[in-house]
Amino acid sequence: MCRNIRTLHNFAPPATDDEVRAAALQYVRKISGTSKPSAANQAAFDRAVAEIAHVTEHLLADLVTSAAPKDRAVEAAKARARSAERYGRASAAT
Repeated sequence: MCRNIRTLHNFAPPATDDEVRAAALQYVRKISGTSKPSAANQAAFDRAVAEIAHVTEHLLADLVTSAAPKDRAVEAAKARARSAERYGRASAAT
């Protein structure tokens, strides 16, 4: 589950609310051990996702760097190339 959480800092354009929420959801799924909580736990699960997304947005807003923002397309291509090399695929097509 956690491997789906991506770096969100220092990208152009900045991370969207949907990306932040998706990362928060993956985190809560990982630490709770479930991807679909029971009805009894749904409110706590949803509250945790909202709170973690909120704190994450504050963290991203407060972080500073002197590095130039990374390009999402370039970083995705690098990840595909690493994956192709790691898993021995001849092509890194999506």
